[in-house]
Amino acid sequence: MEEERTTYQVNHLAQLESEAIYVLRETAAQFERPALLFSGGKDSIVMAHLARKAFHPARIPFPLLHVDTGHNFQETLDFRDSFVEDLRATLVVAYVQDSIEQGRAQEEKGPLASRNGLQIVTLLDAIENNQFDACLGGARRDEEKARAKERFFSHRDDFGQWDPKNQRPELWNIFNGRKHHGEHFRVFPLSNWTEMDVWQYIKSEGIELPNLYFSHRREIVHRNGAMLATSEVVVPQPGERVETNAIVRFRTIGDMTCTGAVYSDASDLEAIIYEVATARQTERGARADDKRSETAMEDRKREGYF
Repeated sequence: MEEERTTYQVNHLAQLESEAIYVLRETAAQFERPALLFSGGKDSIVMAHLARKAFHPARIPFPLLHVDTGHNFQETLDFRDSFVEDLRATLVVAYVQDSIEQGRAQEEKGPLASRNGLQIVTLLDAIENNQFDACLGGARRDEEKARAKERFFSHRDDFGQWDPKNQRPELWNIFNGRKHHGEHFRVFPLSNWTEMDVWQYIKSEGIELPNLYFSHRREIVHRNGAMLATSEVVVPQPGERVETNAIVRFRTIGDMTCTGAVYSDASDLEAIIYEVATARQTERGARADDKRSETAMEDRKREGYF
């Protein structure tokens, strides 16, 4: 019985890998200037790994694009630079701070301010300035209900906006990348993957990850239902509960002002896979940015978010 389950798992992951590689190659074939959106998180790492396999022995034929809010975990940035060097890929970094200084984005005020939403302006400017006509994203349909409305090839108008009711049919894996001048596509090779699939693939491929994904001790503050790592941009406010030696890990990685931790003693991949299998909350359940409204993610995606 165990052997049958293992065989099914291997075949399942092989099928998902084949599908993702097909989408990556279709993207390279249909678009002139694609880019891979890279956050330093596990999904974008897996996607870059798949891209390396898709075009081996050549280098990845498109750059990695990272939108840096200026409030990233240092561990993420260190891993990003090391990973890109090992991949021998081109890295394009777009800075939210530049958007603020240019008057393109207005920084939120107050102790609970976040730059997460400001990434929209920076991303759209980076797409226009670099003339990217397709951006590969690591979104999966099990992450959040707005993600489930996407196609593999998801059209964006000339303002970078997404209309979930105006998506193109994708029958028999035939993808339509035709567009007008100024428009672009978001492409999601991991659309049919789950969080569990990603972790099992990481284990089977021996993919390295930032240490934030594994159990460690950290000072955290409880804020609006999320557990945020304290830092110079996440300062505990009066009345907020602080734990100075909490044993936690992160299921997603992003801006420090909205990326919530979870209690966990999972220090290796086996333990993480078991934890994911028994979890009752989705991985984005700890994200503070998704708690701002019931349609927070869809609202941001309509405006041009990842």
